[in-house]
Amino acid sequence: MTTRRAFQSLAHWGAFTAHVEDGRLVGVSPFAEDPQPSPLIEAWPEMVYAENRIRKPSIRRGWLETVGRGLPHPGHGRGDDTFVEVSWDEALGHVQRELERVRREHGNPSIFGGSYGWSSAGRLHHARTLIHRFLASIGGCTGQVTNYSYGAAMRLLPHVLGDMAAVAGPVTDWPAILENCERFVAIGGIAGKNWQIQSGGAGLHPYGEWMKQAAASGVSFVNVSPLRSDTADVLDAEWIQIRPGTDMALILATAWLVHARGKTDMDFVDRYCVGFDRFLAYLQGADDGVVKDPAWASDITGLSVEAITAFAESLFDRRVMLTAAWSLQRAEHGEQPYWGLVALAAMLGQIGLPGGGVAFGYGSMNGMGNPLYELPIAGLAVPKVPGELKIPVARIADLLLMPGEPCEFDGRVFPYPDIKLVYWAGGNPFHHHQDLFRLREAFQRPDTIIVHEPWWTATARHADIVLPATTPLERNDIGGSSRDPYLFAMHKAIEPVGEARGDFEIFGALADRMGAGAAFHENRSEAEWLRVIYGRFSAAMAERGFNPPDFDTFWEAGHVRIPDPVGTHTLYRDFREDPAAHPLGTPSGKVEIYSETVAGFGYDECPGLPVWRAPSEWLGSELAARYPLHMISNQPEDKLHGQMDASGHSRRNKVRERAGLIMNPADAAARGLADGDIVRVFNDRGVSLAGLRVSDKIMPGVVCLPTGATFDPIPDGKGGLIENHGNPNALTKDIGTSRLGQGPSAQTCLVEVVRHEAAASPVTVLAQPAIDAAA
Repeated sequence: MTTRRAFQSLAHWGAFTAHVEDGRLVGVSPFAEDPQPSPLIEAWPEMVYAENRIRKPSIRRGWLETVGRGLPHPGHGRGDDTFVEVSWDEALGHVQRELERVRREHGNPSIFGGSYGWSSAGRLHHARTLIHRFLASIGGCTGQVTNYSYGAAMRLLPHVLGDMAAVAGPVTDWPAILENCERFVAIGGIAGKNWQIQSGGAGLHPYGEWMKQAAASGVSFVNVSPLRSDTADVLDAEWIQIRPGTDMALILATAWLVHARGKTDMDFVDRYCVGFDRFLAYLQGADDGVVKDPAWASDITGLSVEAITAFAESLFDRRVMLTAAWSLQRAEHGEQPYWGLVALAAMLGQIGLPGGGVAFGYGSMNGMGNPLYELPIAGLAVPKVPGELKIPVARIADLLLMPGEPCEFDGRVFPYPDIKLVYWAGGNPFHHHQDLFRLREAFQRPDTIIVHEPWWTATARHADIVLPATTPLERNDIGGSSRDPYLFAMHKAIEPVGEARGDFEIFGALADRMGAGAAFHENRSEAEWLRVIYGRFSAAMAERGFNPPDFDTFWEAGHVRIPDPVGTHTLYRDFREDPAAHPLGTPSGKVEIYSETVAGFGYDECPGLPVWRAPSEWLGSELAARYPLHMISNQPEDKLHGQMDASGHSRRNKVRERAGLIMNPADAAARGLADGDIVRVFNDRGVSLAGLRVSDKIMPGVVCLPTGATFDPIPDGKGGLIENHGNPNALTKDIGTSRLGQGPSAQTCLVEVVRHEAAASPVTVLAQPAIDAAA
């Protein structure tokens, strides 16, 4: 007799019901209340049992025969070696001994606690929290701050606006925009594909409905981007095709014209801002003899003087929202266009007005612009370890390759420690990081690399000890997002595949072995912690006048919805209404168009005010003679970052097994290329093989290779390596945005593209690596 059961669950791409027959996951269905569920949930049944699941603890043979026996690390082999399956007891014994050895011989700062977001929508089984909590329980580690998504802005905006709300949220909500905005400027667009994803998961995907309402509202949209597809077709947005990396020149010319036409709101600037006089002097060329007018910007951006002038004039005498995608600041000098948009919004007097002002990230993730739900959900705490160093997240390769060298970051200077052990749980640096061949070289250096993973990602393949982790469907949890009104029970639907264990269980076992169990798990089980987490949520909601059901009722129902907020939310409205009572968190309490603090850091590439600095790679640089195409690398539409890349949903969107490179028809014709060709995308950093997609939705001179293809380095037949799967980060530049933000500079990248004439090697990276069964 067949037994059928249904279980509520949640992923970063949405809530769903898991359908199980006789203990096996056979299908999923979307959350009934979701108006536009993401098709990404359909990958779950396939991926839970995927060929590339890690089924048993595995140790790299080269490590097992050297470091595992007390011999020196040979300095090579990761990413190429075979693995040996071992028992959990043997694997945990090796992990424990290595942690104790490195702590004893080199100290806790020589342990790098690597992790990143997007590991699980659940709050208890949140890998980044758990690994740092575990390492804190045994004395700490070298960790990370900021993020790859908007790391540069995380450091800039507190100096300019006093906090990160303009990029991290809550930003001005869509109801306020639809009711009040007249002109919505989206630099980098508001792409619909990104609205599938919400950190922590979501019950609602309202993008389609917001865009329909926006189209009917009369708001005028402009998409400043090399890609037409960066805004929804229903908006019928004006498309301004700008050279990548030159948005700041357009912003400065617009600001110059605003003032030249007498449109600067001097009352707002005088009352709410500091440093406008210095910015104005820069615009007028007092500092460098260069007037930042439309003629100057035309030479840089590739736009005509008339187009720049018309763009600026479209902002006069109306309610304007100025926004940019998170991707805009993922470039060399990425802080500058964000700072420039803040200055421009201040000149127009728009900051704090309903539906107007400046905010970032609309379309970069689901929930940006949602009503102000502020759902209070949090998992376990991470104790602070005094003196613990945290490096900028995008400087991992520098950390591993340059021990003892100084890192300059947001006014500080510190040496990189000598990392002997990397412990990674949650996230995939071989997806997020730039110049992956350099990262591969960096990963050869530590004595030991330990990874928790459900699947054989590129990071797992470059590890020494690989511990199989459960998926959310193989454990119980609670999930939700502050930007969504639903808290979800995440029910365990199936037993773990193979010998997989949850991160909480793995770290708990290690902590017990090392005498730190009580500090890590506080003698509470998974079930007990879930009740604690829900109790904290209930108490926080009770203070807001809403009493959720008790835990057992919630767990049976599968979710609870909190009330909708009253009214709309406008960013910095309180500051505008009374700047004395509600000052910003800047030193002056005002918008700092000029920042004495940043100026005091002495960074020429990021001085105390918003400026134009030419990136090292752009279509106006000398390098463009050799590499005449600017490659942008946006988020994929068929997966979250690199997750679920082995699923049929992702594979069906590939071109001849590889990620699709989008190219304008004129550029394809000039190179004798046709849609569907396998092409070599290359520069001085490497070669990646991609499948070609010819499209008129991208401007000439620009190509787009979405991220997410699993990094697949293979021999090139000449003693080197090429990337075989269309991963753009084999080619992107591993430099910080500036010494202020030290964010990633993925969008600063020139390439050339030619047909791959030789027979292409099959893509095998989505299967198992070479594994020897345990003896």
